[in-house]
Amino acid sequence: MSPTLGDLLAAARQRLAATPFGAPPREAALLLGHVLGLSEAQLLARDREPAPPPAAARFESLLARRLTGEPVAYLTGTREFWGRAFRVDRRVLIPRPETEHVVEAALAEPLPQRPRLLDVGTGSGCLAITLALEIPAARLVAADLSPGALAVAAANARELGAAGRVAFLAGDLAAGIDLTAFDLVVSNPPYIDPAELPGLSPEVCAFEPRLALSPRGAGDLLLARLLQQATGLRRGARLIVEIGARQRDAVVRHGAVAGLSLAAERADYAGIPRVLVFERS
Repeated sequence: MSPTLGDLLAAARQRLAATPFGAPPREAALLLGHVLGLSEAQLLARDREPAPPPAAARFESLLARRLTGEPVAYLTGTREFWGRAFRVDRRVLIPRPETEHVVEAALAEPLPQRPRLLDVGTGSGCLAITLALEIPAARLVAADLSPGALAVAAANARELGAAGRVAFLAGDLAAGIDLTAFDLVVSNPPYIDPAELPGLSPEVCAFEPRLALSPRGAGDLLLARLLQQATGLRRGARLIVEIGARQRDAVVRHGAVAGLSLAAERADYAGIPRVLVFERS
């Protein structure tokens, strides 16, 4: 007799709970729901139905990958950000809830009627595309060093309806970009100190792109470079950056050296300073 959907879920929950990295058991429903095209609620309502053998085999394949630490977002190919489903794969960092604070800070800015925005290190495009859709009159440029990331971001822009208002540019941070053309710059650059990588979960350090996680050298190295490049902003324009835990004071010092004043800051859901807003003075 074929196992039911409920049987598959129960067995998978036990296996997930036993992982050394503490995978949440509810991920079983996310993966099986992805295979069957069902929401979690729909799946749970059908837990007594027999599992179709092809679906069970596909589910087992995804579950086996998850048990090695591969993130669910890479297995399903999507991650929600600001209420929208962004496509992700191993070419891009998986968007985090903390990065939504960058969007909050940007939307709080007193921008002109038709603002020009720049997203540095766009990755999946989650910041640039979200801001394009939330500020309909805005025009954006999204830059990234990785051609693969730019391809993912451009696909997301097409699928989410922002392709006409986001231009994609290959580049190292903001190097070579005329920053005087922009009213606001946002960035979630790599900021994890390389010394911290071995202590991270295998979900992060073994699967997400190193280029998007950590710079070569100190964790605040790229933030320092970006702040120095931001001296090219016109007076009054602002730069919003996401930072790592315990980096706030160092990044504020980098900003002061570059002639940027701290205009605002936001903590993440754990109360850790996570987003800094600098103004070109």
